[in-house]
Amino acid sequence: MKTQIHTQRKLIFTGAMIGLFSMVALIAKADPQITSWLTTYAGQYARIYTNDVSRTNGFSQTTWTNGTTIQTLPTYCGVQEIYSSSNWVYIRSTGLGSFVMGPWYLNTNHTLAFPNWPVNQKTLYRIPRSPTVPTTKTANGGGPIGYFVDGAAMFNSWDAYTYSTVSNTDAQNITGYWNRDAYVNEGASFDPNNAHQAGGQYHYHANPPALRYQLGDHVDFNTLTKIYAEDTNTPTKHSPILAWTADGFPVYGPYGYSISNNASSGIRRMISGYVLRNGQYGTSNLTANGRTTIPQWAVRLFNVSSNQTGPNVSTSYPLGRYMEDNDFLGDHGYASGTNTYDLDEYNGRWCVTPEYPSGTYAYFVSISSNGTPTFPYNIGRGYYGSPTGGTVSAISVTENAVTNFLGNTNLTSIINSPTVKNGTVTLTWSALEGGSYEVDATTNLGSSSAWTTLGTGVLPNQIVGGYTNVTSLSQRFYRVGRDSVATFDSPGTTLFATNSVAPGGSAYRGQTVLLTITLPSTPPNPPAGAPITSVTIGSITALSATCTASGTVSALFTIPSSYTPTGSQTVTVTFQSPAPTFTLSSYFTIN
Repeated sequence: MKTQIHTQRKLIFTGAMIGLFSMVALIAKADPQITSWLTTYAGQYARIYTNDVSRTNGFSQTTWTNGTTIQTLPTYCGVQEIYSSSNWVYIRSTGLGSFVMGPWYLNTNHTLAFPNWPVNQKTLYRIPRSPTVPTTKTANGGGPIGYFVDGAAMFNSWDAYTYSTVSNTDAQNITGYWNRDAYVNEGASFDPNNAHQAGGQYHYHANPPALRYQLGDHVDFNTLTKIYAEDTNTPTKHSPILAWTADGFPVYGPYGYSISNNASSGIRRMISGYVLRNGQYGTSNLTANGRTTIPQWAVRLFNVSSNQTGPNVSTSYPLGRYMEDNDFLGDHGYASGTNTYDLDEYNGRWCVTPEYPSGTYAYFVSISSNGTPTFPYNIGRGYYGSPTGGTVSAISVTENAVTNFLGNTNLTSIINSPTVKNGTVTLTWSALEGGSYEVDATTNLGSSSAWTTLGTGVLPNQIVGGYTNVTSLSQRFYRVGRDSVATFDSPGTTLFATNSVAPGGSAYRGQTVLLTITLPSTPPNPPAGAPITSVTIGSITALSATCTASGTVSALFTIPSSYTPTGSQTVTVTFQSPAPTFTLSSYFTIN
């Protein structure tokens, strides 16, 4: 049988969209800040395991509630939008992992449920395109200090509790110099990916094995227990970029080049420069001497005296409970880049990497040889660069930006080559979970009326669509189109108040554009301030419009992210009667 495939994206899949994504891929190919984000699963619902039984049985949920946190509708996982300007990369994310998250407990024997479950965060976050390195470093605090490439938040090593000399106990969200280590004190509440929630915000404090597994970074997955473990074989390749911090520098997995400036030097696990203050390497023995001084890295970062009293080491306050229980070897005469350690006090180094063959500063995730997280886990308590990035309000974005990626209903499906065996044709395509698809066939591509509907309401298996057709024909053409999408919890809408002009201007879908329109001289133009009834671009009506001068109109538009058709648009300016209406064909372009 000679079977051919013809694909057509009804309603959603268009040639213009395919062309856009091809163009962006070429432009962004050499820019890791844009291309490293994990968008493979952007059309897949976020999922959780609610308990150990559901985890081992592989029973996950796309909506959930525990009475405290509620995800009423399905929502898509991870990064859903990527934009870039000359100064920033913006990501919009639900903040939810693309692997199955959970379950979460308060204790190691899993008898007490953790009270928080994750929910869609609808976050817009930005990182600087050109990181700067200040002399005076900035401490990172609570909340997101960066984002992992799967769109989940990175928190630092602190669990928001600090020892209080006033109450002689640990207190939440106070300023102090004995800050509790999140992995040590909260690790029991982490899921198999070392993550949990603050409120409903899913975040990592330490090595994320599930994400690393998805990225192919030396991690194994047990399909029976649904647990991740470090591969016991010798690593053979450099770790991928796992995250970006607010200072614009990348965070890699634990494996890098043995010699920082030599990509041919072999691969090994990067060793943190921190050790417990137990008397080794010339550190103070806190068990014997008491917690009477904080280490020099904390003195530098907080600009305080080293004489800061904490609780004596005991069963209630064990060594390792606080971040300041760790000392940096560089303060005891040990040099980095030796067999002792690789990473500086910020948990990074200047080095070459696969994405930066000419060199960059990069953080590395810290683990022991068996994969157990080690202090300071992802990055140190201070940023190496200037943390100018962070969470932003969508309405505050007032610069021109390129749309690099749009997820969920904007995704373009790709149909795979069919398999044909004994008259059975099997079609598969990349799909949107929650989408409903129609499959048509014809033997005559030249006739628009010759298409026969083979199936409607075809539901994908998460992000893979499939359909089987039995035919005795020697040649047949197929097309697949998405007809509808089930209601879902949106990741939010990003509004970019960019400036453009017409004629000749353009904007991307999903942007907000302040459009300056120059009217033709005939018919005669109304005077400045003339009342305007409406201004439209295609079928989009302006949010506001003003005649700023005779012959000039300023109008604010929000371009829907799913707007069709793209390309040249007619702009129509309607003044209140008796003033004229101006209809301007091919006056503005929507990309």
